[in-house]
Amino acid sequence: MNKIPKYLRAILWSADITKLNPRKDAPYIVHQILSYGRLNHIIWLFKNYPKSEIIRIFKETPYKDYTPSRFNLITKHLLHLPGSTIDERKYVKNIPRNIG
Repeated sequence: MNKIPKYLRAILWSADITKLNPRKDAPYIVHQILSYGRLNHIIWLFKNYPKSEIIRIFKETPYKDYTPSRFNLITKHLLHLPGSTIDERKYVKNIPRNIG
């Protein structure tokens, strides 16, 4: 995978897709697509990144920009992650972070 397709521009809006590095910028790409992507974007993601890498990125680099329903869809149905292993406070944007 060398280039990000133009149709992902709407999902990767905060970056210039011509300058994105699919490996170096993988956490941004993975989370933006999981957070905001449609089915065709998610299909592209799974064709270009192994599921194990998507899961690793999801778990190791939390991204607090998911809605509760999207978070549940991603963790339970797409990535098949047990709920107790993921702290949704680190992902869901309307849940306050535990500061302390």
